[in-house]
Amino acid sequence: MAMSWLWAGMVALSVLCGAVNGRMAQVSAAALEGAGAAVELCLGMLGSVCLWMGVMELMERCGLADGLAAALRPVLRRLLPKASADAQTLGALSANVSANLLGLGNAATPLGIRAARRMARDCHGVAHDELCRLVVLNTASIQLLPTTVAGIRAACGSAAPLDILPAVWLSSALSVTAGLLAARALQAVWRT
Repeated sequence: MAMSWLWAGMVALSVLCGAVNGRMAQVSAAALEGAGAAVELCLGMLGSVCLWMGVMELMERCGLADGLAAALRPVLRRLLPKASADAQTLGALSANVSANLLGLGNAATPLGIRAARRMARDCHGVAHDELCRLVVLNTASIQLLPTTVAGIRAACGSAAPLDILPAVWLSSALSVTAGLLAARALQAVWRT
C-alpha cells in the first residue's frame, strides 16, 4: 500500500513540475516512451521465463527437482530444525530453495509462502526465529542460474547474458551468509 502512494506521489510531482516549467509535452513523451520500453522488456523476457519454467517443469517430471530438494534437506534441517520436523513444511522449503537456486523467483514465491504459512501456525502473530531465517533465505537467495537477470540482459541486447555468473555466485553467497549471521546476532541480542 505504501508503495502505491509513493509511486502515485512521484507521478503527481512529475506532472506538477512539468506543468509549472511548461514542459508537459516532454513529460507526456517520456511517459509514453517509458510505457513502450516496459512492454518491449516484458515481451522480450517472456520467452526466457517460459523456457526456464519449462525446464523446471521437466526437472519436476523426471525427478531432478526431487533430487535437488533431497540434497538440500540436510542443510535445511540444520538451519530450520523445528520446521524440518513436519514433512510437508520441509517439502515446501526444499522446493522453494530449489526454485531460488535456479533463479526462478516467481516460481519460488508461492512455495515460500506455503512454507511460511505452515511455519507460522503456532506463532500467534509474532514471527519466531526460524520464520525470520526463512525470510532471510528468500530475500538473499543463493542462485546458481540467475535466469531472470539473464532474461533481462538478453532482452536488453546483451551478447552474453550469463557472463555475470561468477559475480552472481559470489554476491549471493555473501548476501546469504551476511543475512544469516545478522539473523543469528539479532536473535542473540533480542533475547538478552
